[in-house]
Formats: sequence, C-alpha cells, structure tokens
Amino acid sequence: MFGSKGDRRKERLDRGIKVRSDGVYAISSWREITYLIAPRLLFILGLALAPLALGAAPYWQRVISIICVYALLAIGFDFLANYVGLVSLGGGFYVGVGAYVSALLNTHYGIPPLLCVPLAMILGAVICTILFLPCLPLRGVYFAIVSLMYPLLAARIIEALDIFGGTDGILGVDGFPNIWLEQYILILSVIVIVFALRRLVEEDVGLVFRGVKDNDQAVKASGINITVYKALGVFIASSLGCLGGAWLTHMYMWAGLSQFALDFSIIPIAATVVGGGGTLVGPVIGCLILVPVSELLRDFGSLRIAVYSIILTAFIVFKSEGIMPYAARKYEQFERWVEI
Repeated sequence: MFGSKGDRRKERLDRGIKVRSDGVYAISSWREITYLIAPRLLFILGLALAPLALGAAPYWQRVISIICVYALLAIGFDFLANYVGLVSLGGGFYVGVGAYVSALLNTHYGIPPLLCVPLAMILGAVICTILFLPCLPLRGVYFAIVSLMYPLLAARIIEALDIFGGTDGILGVDGFPNIWLEQYILILSVIVIVFALRRLVEEDVGLVFRGVKDNDQAVKASGINITVYKALGVFIASSLGCLGGAWLTHMYMWAGLSQFALDFSIIPIAATVVGGGGTLVGPVIGCLILVPVSELLRDFGSLRIAVYSIILTAFIVFKSEGIMPYAARKYEQFERWVEI
C-alpha cells in the first residue's frame, strides 16, 4: 500500500515502459503488458463481438459486413496516400473489377465463392495494377483525377458495349453458405490486414515506400526503381478493394454497374479523415462511424449528403488529426500514483 500523499507522485503510465527503440519494449510487469495490448484487444474483440451483439437484427448484421468492405477500401486508401504518396480516388474501380472477376469465375467456371474471392483478389489486383501503370509517374492531384476517371470509364464501356451483362449485370452468382461464415471471414481479413500492413510499413520496404512519398527523386538517385515500389503499393491497395468487391458480389449474388459507384471512392476518404490518416486503424474507426450514420440517414435521401458534409467539416475544423491520433495521445497521457 502507498504511504501518505506526500510520499507519492503522479507518473504517466507509459513512462514505466523502457523504450529501447520503436516497437521494442522491455516489459517488467503484467500491468505494462496490459497497457500495451489493451487497445489492440479492444479493436479485435469489438469487431469480433459485433455480429453476436446484433444477432437479433439481421439488417444490422449485414451492415457489419458492409462496414468491413468499406474498411478494406479505407485501409487501402490510407496506405497508398500516407505511405506511398499516391492519392487514389479509384476505390470504385477496384471494387468493380473484383466484383466482375469473382462473378465471372463463379458463373462461367463453377468455382465456389470461398475460392473465387481470393482468386478475384489477386487477379483483380493484377488487372488494376497493369491498367494504372501508365499513371504511376503522376503525383498529387493529377494522379487523383486520373484515378477517379477509371470507375466512370469502366462503367460506361460495359454499358455502351453491352458486355458482362450490360446494365443488367451478371446474375446467378452463388452466395456464401451462411451469414456467420460470411461475416467472420471478412472480419478476420480486416484484422489480419490491419496488423500485417502495420508490420509491413515498419520494415525496410516500408522505409522505401515513405522515401518514395517524401522525395521520390532522391530514392531514384540511390538506384531504386521507384516505379516498381509504386506498382507494389497500387497492387496492395487494389487487392484490398478487389477483396471487398468480390465479397459484395457473393453477398448480393449479383455483379453490376453499381459496384463502380463513386460511393466506394468517396466514403473511404471521409472515413480516413474522420478516423485519422497514416494510422491504418483510424480508417476502420471512421467506417464504424460513417457507414451506420449513412444507413440511419438513408430515408432522408439527399439530405444525408448534407449531414456527411457537416460531420466532415466539423472534424476538419476541430479535430483535423482524426479520432485515432487524438485517442492515442490521450491514452498515453493516463497517469497513476507511484511511490517516491
């Protein structure tokens, strides 16, 4: 037990953890271990228990899956923008390509959904990366504008040439065996991808990515092929979008032009702003807020766009850093009484 108050002082919780270098800790007690893993456990358990908590509301159970799809897109946008330096507005293109590839594999070749999804993720990412190769020398607003044209162009080509079912889309796509399998594989995918990308950006390849973002000419001068790393960044981001698109196809048992919608390009950006860019976890938190708000406002029609605008304006003005950086800073400022 502590003695009198005069024998104690306040100390920040994280001061008890001796940091040798970024991400390497000398743990000396279970309290410090708990302090480190508590935010990660909260994130994992929160996502894992959400379907069980909403088991009595099938509609909101499906919304959890939609949140995860948008989260994949938002993670990809955050990674590409804040670690590679390419601001991509082509989320709708990734979703559409993944959706059509998975639908074609299922309807034409009879491949089951749980095998179609990973195949569509890889094949779709290869297609997206090849199509984006001519744009990789572009940066900033120029790459953003060109990437926004891709989903619009793809939808118009399918409609004009009446291919892949035209405006009717591809019908007769097989669904998942049950909703629990559908949800928990998707939730597990989001969790694994967040932690895998966080590890990736701390490795040597992540250092090169950040170098390409900050000064690509300096990286090029050192003998590194920056086009290869930009292409790798696009491949990673587009694979996440294609995974989400393939999953949507088997959720709705249909692939169509609506999967090239601009919502898949805009909402991930909004979620990244709200949750906090450069964190990879922040965009997921942003999706957990914005997607349910969007569903609650669906009956208000175009008014929900106004509400979205107000939310984004408020975050940009009052909390431009986003929820995740603010929450992390406050968490690190927790204090405890210690003996002198």
